[in-house]
Order: sequence, then C-alpha cells, then structure tokens
Amino acid sequence: MKRAIVVGASAGIGRELAKILSGEGYLVGLASRRIGLLHALQRELPGASCVARLDVRRPEETREALDALIREMGGVDLVVISAGVLFQDPSPEQEAETIAVNIAGFTALFRHAYDLFRARGGGQIVGISSVAAIRGGHGSPVYNASKAFVSSLMHGYRIRARRDGVRVLITDIRPGHVSTGMLEGQRGAFWVVSVDAAARRIAAAIRKGRRHAYVSPRWRLVAWAMRLLPDRLYCRFES
Repeated sequence: MKRAIVVGASAGIGRELAKILSGEGYLVGLASRRIGLLHALQRELPGASCVARLDVRRPEETREALDALIREMGGVDLVVISAGVLFQDPSPEQEAETIAVNIAGFTALFRHAYDLFRARGGGQIVGISSVAAIRGGHGSPVYNASKAFVSSLMHGYRIRARRDGVRVLITDIRPGHVSTGMLEGQRGAFWVVSVDAAARRIAAAIRKGRRHAYVSPRWRLVAWAMRLLPDRLYCRFES
C-alpha cells in the first residue's frame, strides 16, 4: 500500500487532496494543529488513515510528531506540505506568524522529509507555493516573499538531490486563485478555481511526477507575464 502524509489536511487544498489520495488507495496520514477537524475528515475518507496533531510553528515538536506518524503508518512514500497562512494588509504580528508558518515551519518540515527520503533512497515531497512567488505584491508583501522562499527552497533541494544521487522527487505546486478561506477579502480575484478542481489537478501532477504545476494551467501564462513586465508597468498593474 502506498502511504502519504498531508500536512495541513484540516482545511482547503490539503483536505480535498487527502480525500483524493485516500480514494486512490493511499494510507493517508492527516496532520494539522486542529485535531478535531482531522477526526471529522477521517470519517469521510474511503480508506484507512492516521491522525496527528502537528503545529508547524513549533519546528522541534513538528519533527517529533512527523516521526511518530510515520512509525504509526509503517513508513511513508509521499509528503505533502499544504500548511500556510495569508493575511491581507497584515499587522506586524501577522507578518511574524506568516514567517513562522510559511518559512520557518515549511523549512523544518521539508528538510526533515528530505533527510528521511535521502536515507531510504527515494520518495516524493510536494510543497504548495503560489503564483505569488513570482514577484512582490502590495496586499501582503511578506506572503509573496514567503512563497518565493518556498519555491526557491524546493529548487535548491532538487539540485541537492541530484548531487546526493537520490531519487527524491520534489514537486512545486503554484496555485493561482483557489476558493479557499485565503481568498476571502481579496479584491479583483479572477480565474478562480474550486478547491476540489485544484486538488484534482495537484493529484494529477503527483501521479505524473511533475516538478512544477500551475493551478490552473492558464496561470502559467500569468507567471510568464509577471516575469517579463518592466517594473514600472508591473507596479502600476499590481497597485
């Protein structure tokens, strides 16, 4: 049986992806700090699952919780890191939480998963980044910066895996606008996809062993335009 852990499975993309993976025959490990929501999700899954409380803001506890979950599952083949926060016009405290979750927490989880897979000779890690990783944004500059960090980190570890000579597949998922709680309060959202459709596209990218995937694919065009626009024009568009 294939085994997958979804961090951030209590809501949004992580929740829907856990359902899909369970339907595809995975033993699914559900991880989040909101344990009650995980138990509710567990009752909806068609296949076997395990649950663990995991708060990515506490890196040392996160690593211990991940190890305990892997032992309970008898191993793991796929780790999905879907935990993240977004605040519009964030306060300094909210910016600090964004850094703690999206950067420090993601790094601790990713490094630990990579080390585990390097030791066993292979595995797959999926990180949920964002089209926002491409350039800065005025609504939440720290969020865009955190997603740029996430994508750059995964790129670096992809290079490291090649250097280490191990088959650790790293998949960078870059959603555009998805109808999750994160979209609330955002003005001018376009090309919004349902969370179910987003999860199905991510599951397809996992099956195909993709290194990068945009959700939906048309956002690849947006990313291309964002990279090419002169800063003066980009700033006018962004503001």
